Order: sequence, then structure tokens, then C-alpha cells
Amino acid sequence: MANSKDGESRAADIIKNWLRNRYTLEFLGTWEQINNRDFKVVEFDHFKTQAGLPSFVLSVSEWIEKTNAIGIIVKMGKYGGTFAHRDIAFEFGSAISASFKLYLITEFQRLKADENDRLKLEWNLQRTLAKVNYHIHTDAIKENLIPKELSKTQISFVYANEADLLNVALFGITAKQWRDANPELEGNIRDQSTIEQLVVLSNLESINAVLIKQGLQQPERLKQLNQIAITQMKSLVANKQFNFRELFNDMGWNNDKTTQPIVVDNETYTLKAVAEKSGFKILSCNPLSNGLIPDYNTRKKIETKVTKLFQEHLIIFFDIKKTEQIWQLVVRQSGKPTKVTETRWRDNQDPELLYQRAAGIFFELDEEENITIIDVTKRIADNFHQNNEKVTKQFYDKFKKEHGAFLQFIKGISDKTNQEWYASLMLNRLMFCYFIQKKGFLDNNKNYLRDKLTTCKAKKSKVKFYSFYRDFLLVLFHKGLNEPTQSQDTEIEIGKIPYLNGGLFDEHELEKTNSSIDIDDKAFERLFDFFDQYEWHLDTRHTASGKDINPDVIGYIFEKYINDRANMGAYYTKEDITDYISKNCILPYLFDETKRHYPKAFNSDVELWQMVKQSGDKYIYDAVKKGVNEPLPKEIEQGIKEVSKRTEWNKPATINYALPTEIWREVVDRRNRYTEVKSKIDKGDIQNINDFITYNLNIRQFAQDVVDNTNDPELLKHFYKALNSVTIIDPTCGSGAFLFAAMNILEPLYESCLQRMENFVAEAPKGKYKFFEETLAQVKSPEHPNLQYFIYKSIILRNLYGVDIMKEAVEIAKLRLFLKLVATVEADYRKPNLGLEPLPDIDFNIRAGNTLIGFATEAELKKGLKWQLNFEGEEERINEKCDVVAKSFKRYKEIQLTYGDDFKEFKKAKAELNKRLKELNHELNQLLHKQASGLKYDQWLQTHQPFHWFAEFYEIVQGNKGFNVVIGNPPYVVYTKKDSKTKVSIADRYKLKNYATIQSNNLYSFCIERSFYITNKNSRLGMIIPISSVSSNNFSSLQKIFSDNLLTWQSNYSNRPAKLFEDVEQRLTIFISQKYENETKRYFSSSYKHWYSSIRDILFPNLIYQENILTKTEISFSKVGSLIENGVKSKLFRKANKKLGSYVVSQSKYLTYYHNGPTYFIRAMSFMPNDGPEMKPSSHYKKLTYDNRLKNVPTCILNSSLFYFFYKNYSNCRDFSDREINAFPLGELSDEIIEEFSFIEKNLKRDYKINRELKNRVYESGLIYYEEFYPAKSKSVIDQIDTILAKHYGFTDEELDFIINYDIKYRMGKELEGEEEE
Repeated sequence: MANSKDGESRAADIIKNWLRNRYTLEFLGTWEQINNRDFKVVEFDHFKTQAGLPSFVLSVSEWIEKTNAIGIIVKMGKYGGTFAHRDIAFEFGSAISASFKLYLITEFQRLKADENDRLKLEWNLQRTLAKVNYHIHTDAIKENLIPKELSKTQISFVYANEADLLNVALFGITAKQWRDANPELEGNIRDQSTIEQLVVLSNLESINAVLIKQGLQQPERLKQLNQIAITQMKSLVANKQFNFRELFNDMGWNNDKTTQPIVVDNETYTLKAVAEKSGFKILSCNPLSNGLIPDYNTRKKIETKVTKLFQEHLIIFFDIKKTEQIWQLVVRQSGKPTKVTETRWRDNQDPELLYQRAAGIFFELDEEENITIIDVTKRIADNFHQNNEKVTKQFYDKFKKEHGAFLQFIKGISDKTNQEWYASLMLNRLMFCYFIQKKGFLDNNKNYLRDKLTTCKAKKSKVKFYSFYRDFLLVLFHKGLNEPTQSQDTEIEIGKIPYLNGGLFDEHELEKTNSSIDIDDKAFERLFDFFDQYEWHLDTRHTASGKDINPDVIGYIFEKYINDRANMGAYYTKEDITDYISKNCILPYLFDETKRHYPKAFNSDVELWQMVKQSGDKYIYDAVKKGVNEPLPKEIEQGIKEVSKRTEWNKPATINYALPTEIWREVVDRRNRYTEVKSKIDKGDIQNINDFITYNLNIRQFAQDVVDNTNDPELLKHFYKALNSVTIIDPTCGSGAFLFAAMNILEPLYESCLQRMENFVAEAPKGKYKFFEETLAQVKSPEHPNLQYFIYKSIILRNLYGVDIMKEAVEIAKLRLFLKLVATVEADYRKPNLGLEPLPDIDFNIRAGNTLIGFATEAELKKGLKWQLNFEGEEERINEKCDVVAKSFKRYKEIQLTYGDDFKEFKKAKAELNKRLKELNHELNQLLHKQASGLKYDQWLQTHQPFHWFAEFYEIVQGNKGFNVVIGNPPYVVYTKKDSKTKVSIADRYKLKNYATIQSNNLYSFCIERSFYITNKNSRLGMIIPISSVSSNNFSSLQKIFSDNLLTWQSNYSNRPAKLFEDVEQRLTIFISQKYENETKRYFSSSYKHWYSSIRDILFPNLIYQENILTKTEISFSKVGSLIENGVKSKLFRKANKKLGSYVVSQSKYLTYYHNGPTYFIRAMSFMPNDGPEMKPSSHYKKLTYDNRLKNVPTCILNSSLFYFFYKNYSNCRDFSDREINAFPLGELSDEIIEEFSFIEKNLKRDYKINRELKNRVYESGLIYYEEFYPAKSKSVIDQIDTILAKHYGFTDEELDFIINYDIKYRMGKELEGEEEE
């Protein structure tokens, strides 16, 4: 191709010029990453950063050699040349020839047109049938509906009505409604229909013609046609519902006719394979002899046996009448217990629900060559467990607009804040109703709200002031969903609905204080039009439609939108973070609590730890095990014992050994870690639940196995008691992300405990296990709809607590918890309350208030009472009131848990509790207000929003001496920093007193201190917080709490190249801790982790902790995360007798300039940067002067990888200052070392100047030039510096190799992106 362009002599130049183009490299790199598993991404990134520069030249041979590319090849000899894959050849041809590109485009369009014509053949056949029937239909209208002498306009109007009659009967909307909702789609509603819909439509047109001839009016015909459409659609779709082989063949799966008998409990089940893909089997299981689907326990046993035959599979169970089927999949998710998930479908459900599970497992023909069982397994697991992040973001963007529009319709509330609050409340209520109407709980009508709005509009034409909001919605909320019985008039108005309780539909305080609230019907028309564009589900499935909304959406909307929580320092916390923190706090506490009451079960020789010893590598996460059984390639293996032979270790590792993005050095480290941990397991060294945190073992699977497999009923009993009584608090709970993580951890353990109790009771004489029998009797109480509802209700009432300063947050958290409960129940109109047990009222579990203001403990209360003259008498009186409140709360909770009292008794108990608590809070508020200065009581109450932990949770804080577990993500807000918009700081709003951490000047620090005081001595705490918490002098008071009173595990995360909070530039630390009198100041730390977004799912499973001791010579906690790092640190601090800061002087002829914002390298030089004409000195460069004897030694040291290692370990990893310079242990330097450094510094200086680039930027003052430096290009010189330092500190070859290659993948894999800030 190149020869034909410009002759053979110019061909090589054409290819070179094409190859040096940045777009070309991006295209080639993308192609290689898709098609070449051995492609070297790091080298590619290096080329890409150079592309486009005048000096950049790249040959094909160099491209292939450096990146291991396969898309282009070079052949030598007579018939040689440069050859490429056709994808690349097409791209090359398009780049060098416009006519070739136009030809390619034209040919592509022609082929697509041919393909579309073939695909539309069957569709057009049905469209033609529909058109034929249309003529029959129009003739009937002319004959029966059209009066004589009508104008053409009138005739057209009748046709349009009849066409829409059929649209509404079949599609549920008119053509205009469809067009308004789908402006981006071509054609009309019928053009976008399925073949099945067109078949039914053609039938409806014929049937409608008959009905017209019979003289039936439109409303009656619409009703009949709708029923016929439903029946026919069901009939058409039903043909495929139980033909599994056809279903999966249509989706690109291969035929499989394997038959396998399975015997379970003396019953033989025949499993027939209906399809397979790369070894993943789809199996159908025949019914029991009685024609029914096997029960849950039997299905689990079948699954266990099938797994031994076919590791990866999906089983479809169905009954003999073909009225029901269950799709069962075992999901093996990294970091979570293996869990069976099931999807049930019945023939009275919408058939679309069945196909939603299959929608995401379609395979294209061109995938056949490369698809593996890993790909198939992942696609199926993803389809069953996808999160809705994509559709949630789309919904959120539209929701913002609708929220604002709805707000404009609210009348009768003058205060803007209250108006916004009420808008949020109404939208929450309506979204809740949208979810439950889809479950059939609202008069068995899945379009209940829309239909009621239509009915109300009809009434409004007769009754002038009839309002959907006042005359229907408030009745539905207050007298319907909030009352156990309705009057006859109310039931006629709202239909058959359940009593929900829960507090969501109580008359709200805004409704009590603003009696004239009104909302125009148009607000609801607009809102329902928006809601109706989506599919509302109470589970977490995600379908191909991209229109699925589940309860997680509500939490996302709140965290991202309501009152802009990001500006308040509150960020949306993803599930992987909440899960990691929650499981490593809650589960260790449960085992500790069990041990306190039943210690003998934790002896080293009993079943608990023996089970671990015999587990092999079961509890080591799969990510850690990747490729460990494969023998290493010789060129890698030889470097394990000989450091000099590690020449290949920094290259990308091959896929059969490596996790995504791993280089060989990381593979070797991970394999060594696996060997170390596996050895400890095999030797029986894992003897404490904390070991599961330290060695990052699968603690959830372990807890599940303990419950599932224990033969000790006492262990089970005490574990269940711990489970039933654990109190978990998120003190800044937002919409409840951490509370849901806690629930997801507790729920399977509750279920397994109850199942094991069943087993013990069934196999023993009655009365032997009295506690088990009593517990199971509560579970099986007829009031509980099912086991899952009982479990979730128990968790919500007994275990979960939350506080947030925003009332909207509290309401949304409760709303999400309620939806979790409703999701477990199917509406049954034969049962009382439609089969739904009234929701628990958790107004006193999830509370609104300021976590930081108020009396947290009895000790704080005593301090406050010192203001009183009658100190002892006041204390006794308040304690008595607190005790009364605690007893009222206990009674209130008992009523809900036992279900033994009627509605009036419950309301009475709640009213009593509210009254007592209100009185107590008023008294405590007045007491606290006396300590405030200059504010009137009402103003103080509004700005401070006090929350008295001691009173609100008296039973826990005083009775149990505090909560058992604290988890969360506190706000990252500087206490005294003025808001950019309001110009008001938190300190301006309210003053904090008596906080030991006040000097830290950040709310997250205060929240941790508060959490420490509301927990008991055996508690566990875990949060995600900025990295400054463990590495900044400002937070020394917080670090003292950590070091003196807690045993902590600290993992540390960079924000480059990926970050834990996607929209926030925060370097973060996750701390897990146990209350502990830490005399030795022991703690565990991970390294500072850089990572790519592609490995986020294995980030936490790959965590490594190293035990550390905080010494007096260290300026803060370190981020030392491995044994070799610990060795380097130890040798470094042997030179702590003299630190680098001690050499700093006020005047000297030797200077070092360093940049105070390093990322992958520290930029330091012995000459002044930006010192040329038209250059502006950068404020980011700081000057350092030091003892003349050292000459330019500090310049070398600051550039060294050893200093970079020290900086990363002790700084906040963003700012670089004299704090780190002064603390660096250097010791005494010999003249010989100083001279060596002096020589190397000259080379470094020359290298810096050779590699610098002159850049410019336009400011208001004009064009400014500046110098950009690239230390990575001087890495060979820096390595010489580290070699000299290794001799000085006595590092081994292994330690020097570690230092030179510290973070090498990130430091050398890519040059620093972006330009230097001025």
C-alpha cells in the first residue's frame, strides 16, 4: 500500500511518519490491548507520551520489539516487507489515501444496508399483515362510526382515536405519549414493536372491526381488546418460556444433550443439559414425583452434587404443569461467601421478568473463537448481580430536573429550606409507592398512582376544587397506609391496600405546622411521566433495557444531590469499601463476644481452629492464588535467589500468572505472600480472629463455615446471642450505605444459625434444646410472612442504628430499609394485610441530630451539671428521667418484636416515648445552652441541632456502656474554613468544646473522637478518612487516640492513577480498630497503594499488612506494609542520631531548590529553576541551605528513591515540606561519601537540564514561560545515588533492589501527566 502511494523508495518513510502520529499509536495500542494479552502497556504508554513531539521517531521494528505487538510484522528477504492485520491495514490505507477511506465507508454502508434488508424480512412480513388488517379495520369505522357528511378533518380525527385505542390496548400508551417519551427513536411505536406485538396488533385490528360492527362503545371495546392482547401475548411468549433449549440457542449458546441423574434423600432427579458455552452448562431439573419443584434445602443439595460434576453451571427447576420455574446460580464473588442466588418466575407474572435474567448472556457469533469459561462465568454472574450504576446516573441527572420542577408546584410553605425538605419527603413517599405498586400491594394495580390521578382529574371536572394531593394522596398516606383499618369511604376511595406502619406515612411535622400546603395536579402528571419511563424493581437485577430502578438509586440520589453533600465533605461510599470495613469490624466483634461467654470453644485444639488448619487455601482470596501453582519461567525464577538476574522482573507478566496490570516483580511478591500465609494456616498458627484481618483472609466465608459446620450447640447458641444483641452505629449515616453493608453481613449468618437450630432440634428429643425451640417458635409465628422478613426486621430493630445531621438523610435511610423488607414479600390478597407484616417503626433507631453537639456520656453530663447549684440532686433527677426513657424504648421495641399488642397499644407506647424523650431533651438542651455564649435559645437550637447520645440511646450508652461497633465515612470538612458560597464556616455556625482533637481542625477527627466515647471497652471501630489522619502533625491528637487506646489496621490509598472516590481528589486511609490498652503502640499498616481502576474488584482482596511499632523517633505512623520495607525502615532509623534537618543552616553557598508538590518523583536541583528571560519564579519551589561541608549531598538525597520511600511513608503524600526533610535519618557522612555524591550531582544537574522542556502558559498578566523537569529520565543517575546510600545504611542487595524498584510500575510506567502548576 505504501509502495503504491509514493514509490518503493519512499515506502519506509511513509510508514514511519504514520507510526509517529499520536492518533495512530492510540489506535494501535487499543487494538493490541483488545487482541494481544502479552502487549506491554507500560512501554506503550511511554511511546504515547512522546508521540507528536518533533524529536519523536519510531520504527516498526522498535514498536514490535519494545511493546511485543502482533498487529504489525516485518519480514526480511526477497519477499519481505511490513505486513499488518486487516484492521490495521484499513486504518493505514485510510490515513494515507482519502479515496481509499471514502471507498471503505461507501462499501460498509452498502453491506449494512444489505444486512438490514435481510434481517427485516421477517419483521416486514408481520408489518404487512398488520397493514392488510388495517384496511379491514378502516372499512368498519366508515360503516359504523362515521356519521354522514363529515369533513375530512373529522374523519381523520376518528381514525386517530381508533388507532390509539389499539395502541393503548396493546402498548398502554398513545402514539403521542410514545413519541414524547422516545424522541431519539426513529419511526413510530409500531415500527419499534416486536414480531409478537405486531402479530397481536394485526389480530386486534380484525377483532376491533367486529366489535365496532356490534355497536360497542370505545370504553367497552378498549377493555375487551386489552384483555385479548394480554391473553394473546402470554400465549405467544409462553411457547418459549419452557423451551429452554430454544431460548439459549437463540442467544448463541451451543447445543448440549448430556443427561445426569442425581440422587438426593432417596429421590432421583434427572438433570438434562440444554446448552453450554466453553464448559459452562445450563441444566434443567425434572420435578419431584409429585410434580412439584424440590424445596430450597433439596435444591441446595442438588447444586452441591452438580458442582462436583460441572464446576460452573446454572440449574433451572420447573414443575410438571409448567406454571413455575426457578433459575439457580451459585455466585462466587471475590471477598464474599459463596452464595446460592435464585430467581423465581410464575406463569401469572409478566413474561418479561423471565427474560431479564437471560438478556445479558447473549453471545455473538464472532465471539466464539476467543470466549473462555472465565468469560462466560463472569458474564452470567454479572447479569445476576450487576449494580445499576449506569442507569442510576442517568436517572439521577433527570431526577435533578424533576426535583426542581416539583418544588415550584409546592404552595403553602414559606421557608425555602422547609419547602425543599417537603419536596424530598413527597418524592420519597411517591417513589416508595412506585416500588410497592409494582409488587401488587396497591389495590393489585401496577399502575395504581397513574390510574388514581386519571380518576381524580375526571372528578375534578365535576367537583371544582378536587385535588389529587389533598383529596387523594394525603388520604392514602395518613388514613390508608398509616392506619390498620380504614373507614368504608376511605376504602372505596383508595382501594385495598396494606397497613405499613414504619412512620413514613405519619402526618409529618411540616404537614402539622403548615396546614395550607397544596400541590397542583400538573406536578404529579409531570412526575409520573418521568417515573413511567423506568422499570421499578425491589431486587438488584439489571436488564438490557437500561431502564431499571431499584432502591439503591434512592441512596445514590441523596448522596449526590440532596443539599449537595459533597460540599459538606460527605461522599458516596461504594459497596467494596463499606463491605471491607463492616466485615472486619462486625465479625471480629461477634467472635470476641462469643468467646467472652463461651471461651472453651476457642481453645487451640477444638473444632474452630482445627477447621482453619485443615482448610488448605480456602480462606485465601482467589486473587492472591492466581497462578501460584504454575512453575515460574526460568528467566524469572533465577532472580529469586540472585538479585542480579532480575532483568525481566519489571516487565508485564503473562496472563496465566498475573492479575491485570501486574509486572513480574508483583507476581513474585504475591506468590511469596501466598506461601507465607498458607504455611501459617497449615501449621495451625491462625488462632485468633484478628489473624483474619492481619493476613487478609476471607472472614465472611470463615464465619459462614463456623455456623454451617459446627457440631457444638453451645457455640451456636452463644454466637446467635451475640448476633442478636450486637449494636452497630454509623454516627454520620447519610442514606445508610454502611447500615446496608452491615445488614448484608448479618443476614446470611442469621439464616444459617436458624437453619442449624432446626437441624439440632429435629435430631434431638423435645426440650433438649429449649433456647433453640423458643427461638424457632418466634421465627415461625404466623404474623411473619417468611423467614427473610423476620431476619431483616430483627436486624433493623435490634442491630442497626444511625445518626445524621440532615433530616432528609434519616428519612431516606429508613425508606431504603423499609423497601428491603417489602422486597421479601409477595402480595397475597387472601391473607390479612395482603400477607405483609406491618413495617417496624425505626424512628428511634435512625435519628436526626448533630453527632458532635450534646451530652455523649454520663461523664460529660456531670461536667455540664457543675453549672447547677444542686449538682447531686439534678444528676439523680436526670438519670431517673433517662432511665424512664430507656424503659419506654425497651417496651416500644418489644411490642414490635413480639407482635403481641394491637395498633392502639403500639401508638400509645410511641406517643409515651416521644413525650418522655422530648421533655428530657428539652431539659438537656437548656443545660447545654447555659454553656453557650451570645445566642438566644431558639437560635442556638437551630444552629447547633444538639443530639444527646446519653439520652437518645441511654439503654446502649449507659446500660451497655456503649455501642459494640462503629462504622462509617465521616465528613471531611475543615472546621474553621469559610464556605466559598456562604462565606460561613462550621465554627461560625456552632462552637465545639472539650474535644481533645480540636487542633486537627477537621470534622472527621471530631467524629472519631466522639465515636470512641460512645463505644464500650470491647468495641470495634472502622472508618474511611483522609490520609492526613495518620501522617500530619495537625492530627497528632487523633494519632494519640489511635496509638494509646486502639489496636489499628491502617490501609492507605493514593488518588493516582485511580481513586476510591471517583469524583473526589482524596488520598485516603481505611482504619479498622479494636479498643485496646496499647502500651507498646503496636499497629498494622499497608503500603501506600497506587492502583489502576481495572483492578478495583481485587484491590481489597490483595491487601497486605505489616506489624509496626510507633517509636519516639518517628514523626507519625508509617505506611510500611511488608517485611522488606520494615527492614529498610529499621536500618534507616539506626542513623536517627543525626537527621537531615540538623544540617540545615540559614546561609550557605550550596543551595537546593525542591518542588513542594511531588507525585512519582521529588524534583530537586542545585540551580534555580525558571531563571531565564520572560520566566516567572514558581511559588512551588522552595529553597534549602545547609552546611557547606555537605556540598550538594542534600540535592542527591532528595532525588533518591530512598528519600521518596521515606516521604511516602511519613507524609500525606501530597505536600512536601521541611517536616519530612528535617525528620529524615541521615547520620554522619564520611568525606568519601560526600565526594561521591558531589560527582554524581554534577551528572544529575546536567541530566536535568538536558531533559527539561520550555513551556508557556497565558495569565492575565500575559504569556509566561517556565521549565518542566522530568526526573524519571534521570533514573539511572538516581539509582547510582541509592547505591551509595545503600552502603551508608548497610542495606542488603535485596533491600537495595527493593529501593531502586520501589513503586517502579507507576513511577516509570508513565511520565507525570499535566503541566507543573505555577
